[in-house]
Amino acid sequence: MANFRQALIEKVIGHKYAIDAKRLGDDSLLAWSNLGYWQGQQHNYPLACQNLADQIAASVQLKSTDRVLDLGCGQGASLLHWLNHYHIEQLSVVELQKDYIQRIQKELPQVQSICGSFLNLRPLHFLNLFDVVVCVDAAYHSELNLFLDSVSFVLNSKGRIAFHYLMWSDDWQHCSYLHKQQYRYLLKGADVRWQHLMDEQQLSQILVKRGFKDIIIQDFSEPVLKGFAQYIDTRSPRPRNKPFDFAQLKIAMTAKLCQKLYQDGLVRYVQVSAVKNEVIKKG
Repeated sequence: MANFRQALIEKVIGHKYAIDAKRLGDDSLLAWSNLGYWQGQQHNYPLACQNLADQIAASVQLKSTDRVLDLGCGQGASLLHWLNHYHIEQLSVVELQKDYIQRIQKELPQVQSICGSFLNLRPLHFLNLFDVVVCVDAAYHSELNLFLDSVSFVLNSKGRIAFHYLMWSDDWQHCSYLHKQQYRYLLKGADVRWQHLMDEQQLSQILVKRGFKDIIIQDFSEPVLKGFAQYIDTRSPRPRNKPFDFAQLKIAMTAKLCQKLYQDGLVRYVQVSAVKNEVIKKG
């Protein structure tokens, strides 16, 4: 019964992570679908999304000879970007949405494409471990320990990882109980569990505990949260004779949440990069 109900919901309003890229400004077959990294007065959605991917690439010093795993790639624009701009020779992807994987398999047969959760990489039996694992604008929907444990299993010794996450600012500990409860429900609406979030020190400690070093945490709240909210605010208004639909509502609510998170300053949008510790064999 639960599976039927979930299938019916997805048929009406789409997968919970799906977003109508055309309404955001990308009508490509393999479209972008992240919040973007916005610079200056930029109003080009695909370029902003590409910028966010480039930030990830720079943080792991991505090179063509790397064996790369892209987690939660959405409709596949990031895959095209890795192939065309970074000339990645060995590229794999794990994406939860079946329709997207089928499209990627058809358009990019050279990419190893698997439909599944990136929190359960162990049974996927990749032929080789990866030098680089990237996750653009998706990891914060997951509990960090589960994410890192899953990734560590498929990452080479001295492999690099980069992903985007949400963390509490220093002001969070001073919030009232009612304010914290408000954020609990706000984040739940974006499929983010507030109890999974942590401050910068706690985030770093978990990475160290999970066997990572050279940890860099960059605050992207302004170019991502503020930038996306402003972009949606400047989009052409909806025609009066056109009914308001779920796809447009999802975009509008995402923009409003981004704006509130940025203005309140309690939740920070961060990019995290790290290197897996080299395993030294004894004897």
